[in-house]
Amino acid sequence: MRLGEVSVIVPTYNRVARVVRAVESVLAQTYSNWRYTIVNNCSNDKTLEIAREYAARDGRVAIRSNDKWIGVNENHNEAFRRISPQSKYCKVVAADDWIFPECLEKMVRLAEENPSVAIVGSYGLCGTTLVNNGVPYTSTVIPGRELCRRHHLGELYVFGAPTSVLFRSDIVRSRHAFYNENNFHADTEACYEFLEHHDFGFVHQVLTFRREREESLTSYADRLNTYLPNILYILTRYGPKYLSEEEFAHELRRKLRVYYRFLGREVFRMRGREFWSYHLKKLDSVGYPLSIPRLAVYAASHALDLLLNPKRTGEAVWSRVRGLFRGSRR
Repeated sequence: MRLGEVSVIVPTYNRVARVVRAVESVLAQTYSNWRYTIVNNCSNDKTLEIAREYAARDGRVAIRSNDKWIGVNENHNEAFRRISPQSKYCKVVAADDWIFPECLEKMVRLAEENPSVAIVGSYGLCGTTLVNNGVPYTSTVIPGRELCRRHHLGELYVFGAPTSVLFRSDIVRSRHAFYNENNFHADTEACYEFLEHHDFGFVHQVLTFRREREESLTSYADRLNTYLPNILYILTRYGPKYLSEEEFAHELRRKLRVYYRFLGREVFRMRGREFWSYHLKKLDSVGYPLSIPRLAVYAASHALDLLLNPKRTGEAVWSRVRGLFRGSRR
């Protein structure tokens, strides 16, 4: 029996050194019923040239080029809008990443056997680290509401990177912009959005590889720490749907505590206007404006910790000095 067609999409910009591995991983799939669209976001290296070579060799590979450069989430949405009308499933493969040969076959088969499943994930690798673990081995279909509840409570984490999951095309087509273009971590939000009324499937096999990114987007995320405000945003927007009132109140207190502990430490790192402006806006946007007295308490707590633990403080300072020294020699 011929299973459903998969639209594989690769939004890419200036990935000439890596896009070959992503494309080759799709061509090597044991599952052959797929169409592959590479969406070129005005690359100025040889990414487009390489993509054209693959399109000339395999009729299932198509290329679409944007008229002008657009943001990352906008480019993903442009790719989502270009999936095949006949496709039953949609699979993102980021240009930095790749998928193992049985990825499409295993994910599609699970979805075909379980029509209630709208999103399928699996174990994956991020560099050399196993990710997306925590699902009991006997569980292959998890009610979406229960999965999101456990995500909020920090009991497991099985989505949060575009390459990690496969979507039913119906949910992708259900709105013009599948990703929230105002959210840096829109791939996570999409899962919370659609699992309210659908189930999540999980394949207990390593099927995806995500590169540890060192370039602009991840360095921006790490420099400002976009992760904590996104966790708070997801909780305030979707927590009431998946958590009891008591669970929500507990998680809100816990996540605000973690957030302020982080900000209290950053006071001593002499962060600039960009950093504080970013976090002020994020806290305002979720309805919990920055509390200066609370920030002062956590900053004082961190200062006291520095004074009472001079050995640890000295080791941390020495580690940073060594890091700066190594960086200056590159």
